[in-house]
Formats: sequence, C-alpha cells, structure tokens
Amino acid sequence: TMSYLSIGNVKISGISACVPKEVEEVISFPLFTLDNAENFTKTTGVERCRKAPVEVCSSDLCFKAADKLIQELQWDRTEIDCLVFVTQTPDYTLPATSVILQHRLGLSTSCYTLDISSGCSGWVDALSVISSLMSHGSMKKGLLLAGDTILKFCSDTDKSTYPLFGDAGTATALEFTDKDVHGIDFTFNSDGEGRDVIIIKDGGFRNPVNEKSFIKETISEGIERSRLDLILEGMDVFSFGISKAPQSVNNLLNHFSIDAEKVDHFIFHQANKFMNEKIRKKLKLPEEKVPYSLRDFGNTSCATIPLTMVTQLHDSLIKQKLSHVACGFGVGLSWGSCYFQTDQIVCPDLIEY
Repeated sequence: TMSYLSIGNVKISGISACVPKEVEEVISFPLFTLDNAENFTKTTGVERCRKAPVEVCSSDLCFKAADKLIQELQWDRTEIDCLVFVTQTPDYTLPATSVILQHRLGLSTSCYTLDISSGCSGWVDALSVISSLMSHGSMKKGLLLAGDTILKFCSDTDKSTYPLFGDAGTATALEFTDKDVHGIDFTFNSDGEGRDVIIIKDGGFRNPVNEKSFIKETISEGIERSRLDLILEGMDVFSFGISKAPQSVNNLLNHFSIDAEKVDHFIFHQANKFMNEKIRKKLKLPEEKVPYSLRDFGNTSCATIPLTMVTQLHDSLIKQKLSHVACGFGVGLSWGSCYFQTDQIVCPDLIEY
C-alpha cells in the first residue's frame, strides 16, 4: 500500500531563496589535494557552497526570502493566514521558530504557525501540510519556509560531509483559489529502520550532551568527527536513493495518470550528481528536464527543491505556465514526490545575506 494525497484549490504564487554571502570552494577544503577535489566534484557535482556565519540561522535566511517575496507579491501581511517552517536547525529547543518568524515578518497574531522537523524530503512534506490546511478556503494565503544551516552540524575534518553541504533558506507562497486549477498530487514513504544512516547521535533527549559528545574520533582517513556532528553513511544512502526515488516518481505518475512526457521539469533533492544522474537515467528523463543547483550550492537539505527552481528555472517560471514533479529523499529515512503546476509566478532573483 502507498500513501497518496491529492489537494485541490491551492496554487503556488511565488518562490524565493536566500543564501549566505560567504562562498566556500571545494578546491580549498584543507583535507583535499587538487586530485581529491577534482574527483570529489566529478562524483558529487559540487564545486562550492555557501556557509552561514555563526550568528546567522536558517530562520534568518528564510526571513529574508519571505520578506522579499511578500513585497514582490504585494501581499497585505495581515492577510497571511498560515506559516509553516520546515528545518532541522531551529533557533531554539523551544519555542518553535515559526512563531518567531510570524512576529519578525509582521504577520497577524491570528496566523497559524507550525514547525516541521524534516530534511531532504522536507519541502514535499511541508507542501502537503500547508496545502491541506488551505484547501478548505478558510485560509487564503500561506507561506512555506524551508531552510537549514546544515554546515553547523558538519565536522570540518570530515570529508564525507563537510564539502558536500551548503546553507540556504527559501520561501514558497501559496494561495487558495476557487478557479479550476490542477491541484497538487503527492505520494509519501518513510522507513525509520534506516535512521542510523544519516544521524547526529548526541544532543537530543535520547542521548543528551555529555563530556564524551565533544570528543573527535577518527573513523577512517579524512573522516574525523564527534557525536555532535552529522554522520552520513554514503553507500547506504546511495543504494536507498537510487532505488526509492525512481520508484516514488513512478508511483506518483502511475497513480495520478500523469504523462511524464508532458511534465516540464523533474526537480530532485540535490543529494549528489552521481546518484541523481542514476535516478534520472532509471526514469529515462532527458537532461534538459532535470535541473541541478549542486555545483554552486551543494546539498542544502530541505531547501534544495525551491533553491533549484529559483536559480535554474527563474526566467521560465516568471514567463510561462509549467508543470513540475518534485522528489525529496533522505534523512529519516523518508521520501516523497509531488506534482504541481506554476503559472507565471513571482520569483525574485536569488538573495544574498
């Protein structure tokens, strides 16, 4: 059995993205020789990423993206009925960051707010939540903010994570519509048995921070990290991604009778180029339908899908009516796909903060 969801009467009106100003080049990563760096870029597709300074959180990047988007849409801030924030790097343990963003953005106190803790599949997950909330028509305008400052979790002495990831924040604006627009179709999966392949072991309440949490251990050559750093078991993630992502997309297309030929873009979570190319070939998709933002931004966790749209599809998004399939897969393990359309949406140029 599969979980499917089809939500009508909701459309995407705009998408924006914000990245930190600081650029980190793969070639200058201390653990890499020139050969290492070239090989790394060849397999992952990553040449550089953006790194947030210590004082900048994912909420700051999402705030910038949302603030600009609201201005360009010319929305009245008091009319925004809901705000969903998806992240794995919240401001605090408590309170929830979505409430803080409601206040910072100058939204009304009657705005519904929600935090969702999700990574690679986060944008798809959160899109289903916010569009479900809005589909009844009592909430007319909503903001989906998705972002992570994932480099704060990566050990700079771990070549398996640090050069791969980047920081980013995004905003997606949605509106209720009673016009006859195609809704948003979804399929979801999760498998917590695979939780250990992408994990930070200490710092939650299962394994609270203790003296041992900070000790850096050498796992293998070029991989040294503490229990507060992100662990990524590359081979396990690879086999998961290349089997589950194509399956998810095919299930979506089949269940909702969507003709793949007529879909303009397939936007995948930007995991790494080698893996994503395997997925693209399995699905027999032409290169021009599958955009990548990996080269300049790395893997930006839950921000990858909207960031890829803003940076790679900007001109066609603002000028044309388009159909898209998006697929997110990773930490959890969780994976999901969705089909949606955009019609000359508002899409500000990439913001740097």
